Amino acid sequence: MDNKQTRKIPIPEWNKYHPWPSPAGLRYRVFFADTMDFEKCIVRVRGRVLIDETAFFNWLEEQNTISLQNKSKG
Repeated sequence: MDNKQTRKIPIPEWNKYHPWPSPAGLRYRVFFADTMDFEKCIVRVRGRVLIDETAFFNWLEEQNTISLQNKSKG
């Protein structure tokens, strides 16, 4: 990822910009971030959890690629 500025969105405001996932879905991913490799999407500032928009969509593409690779193996 390059050093370009990317939007950091508080979880409760995520759906102002994107219809999916819900804030509850994001909180789930944050809670299990270490097992889902989701830490790269999280920015913590003074007790607030923000989602790095670009990192989130990059992570989503990675998950899709992993899923497709697993399907082709099985």
